[in-house]
Amino acid sequence: MDTYKLKNNIYKTLAYIFLITLFLITFVPIYMLLINATRSTEQINTGFSILPGTNLLENWRIIQGFGINIPLGFRNSAIIAVSSTVLSVYFSLLTAYALVVYDFKFKRLFYGFVIAMTLVPLQLYLIGFFQYMHAIGLLNTMWPLIIPAIASPAGVFFFKQYLDAALVPELIQAARIDGASEFTIFNKIALPLARPGAFTQAIFGFVAAWNSFMPPLFIIQGNQDLHTLPLIMQRLQAGQFRNDFGAIYLGMAITLVPIIIVYAVLSKYIVNGISLGSVKE
Repeated sequence: MDTYKLKNNIYKTLAYIFLITLFLITFVPIYMLLINATRSTEQINTGFSILPGTNLLENWRIIQGFGINIPLGFRNSAIIAVSSTVLSVYFSLLTAYALVVYDFKFKRLFYGFVIAMTLVPLQLYLIGFFQYMHAIGLLNTMWPLIIPAIASPAGVFFFKQYLDAALVPELIQAARIDGASEFTIFNKIALPLARPGAFTQAIFGFVAAWNSFMPPLFIIQGNQDLHTLPLIMQRLQAGQFRNDFGAIYLGMAITLVPIIIVYAVLSKYIVNGISLGSVKE
């Protein structure tokens, strides 16, 4: 028994060391970013500091002084990220629900096509997408960055795997017997059951849309009023003040804050869903 306890303690210690190491690898760069956002360029060049500086307001004045409209970029990124995330989660879950619940001709072929589309890199279709948006007159608008989120192969694949494990066929049959419509069954039964998976996919979708750089660069390059934060950060790093590291770090820190907030808010629902699933009979 003593040997068993000793081995168990060793394994727990190694696990804690591994998790702490992963935490430090993730946390230290973020902490450095936030600290440097409060320091001047001269202070940053001297090396890293654990304590924050006093140059935060001055860095903000530098950004504003060169006409970089951070609030406008924040608004544009929020509109695109929130809208595309909602569309992606809902319609991907709806498509996955159809693949799990219904039997139809060429179902396996369609699912194979979805999986194949997840392997197509962005760079492969971006030029064709740009030409198509130009042909239908949607360049320099937000619509091409929002509407395509309805068709998200990665989201469909994720939800298909999730519903295979989470969805109870008897509940669907019982709802049909009670006279519920198919959309009512999806919205009232399938969607609540998939809530932890939906929140997980929402985090991934929001982060991807918020950090997206290449599609906005192609689609809205001619309209600075629609520039997202990644595009504004590119202007910040390539402009006259590209050597003003304090201002650049502050701009990067501002782009990071919404991601942290979204993860902090939604992660608790993921944990709650896992807890409920662990006691499911």
